[in-house]
Amino acid sequence: MNKDERIESQINKLEEKFKNSGQDLSSYLDGLLYQRYLTYWDYIHLDTLLSIQVPRTYFPDEEIFIMYHQITELYFKLILHEQKQLVDDKSQDLDFFIERANRINNYFKALTSSFSIMINGMQREQFLRYRMSLLPASGFQSVQYRMIEIYATPLENLIHYQEREKFSEKNSNEELYEHIYWKKGATDIDTGEKTLTLKQFEYRYTPRLIRIANQVKGNTIYHKYLALPKSHREDKTLIEALKNLDLNANVNWPLMHMGSAYRYLSRDKVAVDATGGTNWKAYLPPSFQKIIFFPTLYSENELNTWGKEWVEHIFNPDNK
Repeated sequence: MNKDERIESQINKLEEKFKNSGQDLSSYLDGLLYQRYLTYWDYIHLDTLLSIQVPRTYFPDEEIFIMYHQITELYFKLILHEQKQLVDDKSQDLDFFIERANRINNYFKALTSSFSIMINGMQREQFLRYRMSLLPASGFQSVQYRMIEIYATPLENLIHYQEREKFSEKNSNEELYEHIYWKKGATDIDTGEKTLTLKQFEYRYTPRLIRIANQVKGNTIYHKYLALPKSHREDKTLIEALKNLDLNANVNWPLMHMGSAYRYLSRDKVAVDATGGTNWKAYLPPSFQKIIFFPTLYSENELNTWGKEWVEHIFNPDNK
């Protein structure tokens, strides 16, 4: 087929496509004729992207802090993009499931490996000063991360493990949400009252999070896994991918935050209060919460010792 024949064939295919959808190909070709050439900077809205870093102080490192959190939220959006495909998929295709789980793991690995920017990339003295201008804002208020958890597993698995046996899928999502583990991490350390950080977050996002929980009730990624044929559920590659997802989301990522918290908020065994008053020492350690997306993939011993080795390493880094 020569060039002219190929073009004619493509035009015929386009004409058929638009005819089937009730559209006029000629009008679309006119639009294509007058349309400007697309540029890279317009396509990704580069000027807008580079204009949304707005520090509240004059400390240079605050801009690093802002940009890294914006990058983090974009990675969270990528993770949610893959999760939604898994939740919506009805094919029960094993390769599709594995590929999406591995994509999510790659995003988490990029996040974890890049967290040295937060741990070693800013001056502690600058951070302790400009952080006071951010109150009561806190990374605790990242709604996308809460959405990632809700898409991954039913709410009963997101209850603090010491209370988890009191609840089951028979409870409404509204009831379960009131006892979700991370709320304890945003209570005032001295009084036990909700911090302003938590009150702000609940006011803005509770309706959205409960709506999502209701939309995926019985259809989370964990449910999708349990509904697979037995041969798929026992596939070693899939099991490894889901275990890695658990490890990345519920051990490695929180521990990166712990490393950062110890770097900036702890010195000479005296901890500085976290931004927004969040109780980071009780909230971040994985072994304190035992949040596990896919619990049936683990032995009883693995469930009981979840994250323990890693936390001991963080608290006692000199121990071998």
